[in-house]
Amino acid sequence: MKPATPQDSTSGRTWTLRTSVVVAAPPAEVFAALSDVRQMPRWSPECVAVLVVKGRRGPRPVFVGCNRNGFRYWFTLCRVVRSDAPGEFAFLVSIAGLPLATWGFRLRPTGDPGRTEVTQYWHDLRLGRRGRIADLLGRVAAGTSPEARVRTNRAGMVTTLRRLQESVETAPGEAPPSG
Repeated sequence: MKPATPQDSTSGRTWTLRTSVVVAAPPAEVFAALSDVRQMPRWSPECVAVLVVKGRRGPRPVFVGCNRNGFRYWFTLCRVVRSDAPGEFAFLVSIAGLPLATWGFRLRPTGDPGRTEVTQYWHDLRLGRRGRIADLLGRVAAGTSPEARVRTNRAGMVTTLRRLQESVETAPGEAPPSG
């Protein structure tokens, strides 16, 4: 797995992270798993539940994510902004009407039949005055500063991709490898 890499702005704040893994499955299979947002709690260490908003299903659903960090729980509204099978799946995350981040996955064949490089990315959208309010909400709801959020997201992305890889590579009825 490639480590999460930040892109730092001149402010010193990390605005973008990305990390990759190769999954032993074709892109269409990986995309099908990722685009079923109800599966995210299986992979993400922070997302514990997803509720797809009724009437907003299909390739670009709107969903509510229930997230947990220690004893803290919070809800986010998520809107799929990109669903281009089998190449990319992304969603915009907001809280209280304030944009927080774009989360996404890019998929590309590796050249080996039946293998896909999956790159998960995060782009922080907490800019300007509204961004400072969103930062404050993050401190209260999730208990994380912007710097801690980057560390949490970096570790979470590695875990998410490892769990996705195990899930997709495990045959139905077969237990995933431990670890």
